[in-house]
Amino acid sequence: MANKNKPILHGYFRSSCSWRVRIAFALKGIEYDQVAVNLIKDGGQQLTEQYKTLNPMQQVPAVEVDGITLSQSLAVIQYIDETRPGPRLLPADPKARAHVRMISDLIASGIQPVQNLYVLQKIGAEKVPWAQHFINRGFQALEPILKQTSGKYCVGDEISMADICLVPQVYNAERFKVDVSQYPTIKRLNETLLEVEAFKLSHPSRQPDTPADLRA
Repeated sequence: MANKNKPILHGYFRSSCSWRVRIAFALKGIEYDQVAVNLIKDGGQQLTEQYKTLNPMQQVPAVEVDGITLSQSLAVIQYIDETRPGPRLLPADPKARAHVRMISDLIASGIQPVQNLYVLQKIGAEKVPWAQHFINRGFQALEPILKQTSGKYCVGDEISMADICLVPQVYNAERFKVDVSQYPTIKRLNETLLEVEAFKLSHPSRQPDTPADLRA
């Protein structure tokens, strides 16, 4: 039985949007419950009428928190940043904050939606070259931006929402056999972030609904 005081994340182990929320919870040290929504099984559990009441877009994640339900990962991340203690996920400085939002939006609006499961199911046999094309197109824009904004992390030397968006997108790129070595800044940042405990704990290979053959 889920604890009513804890946020409840309805998600899928390999969903990049669900992973973003898991990273944010881990960085903030927030305990939460998970309810698995299998995007493949039974034709997609996100398509049930029951789930539609949580997220009318019938996508993951949906997060029940503080008596409300939020269904877009960046909205969830910003809400918990504004309501919970712990490290800031959006910097105080307005210019740095704008850079974080710009990078996050580039990934969350410009890359991920055109290679997500729903779109790829519609594309059919050509799904791998399609995903590669749009990930490469996005990374070709992201690489010079990150060259300008990055320090140790995407924007300066503090982990932010931009980093939370980057790592799941690189994971997707590698799943679709994109050569990430073409993008040295993206590659460096991803490797650095994967050593951070919050990114390890939230990784798709370590979730309650991760299939046995994909477990770390």
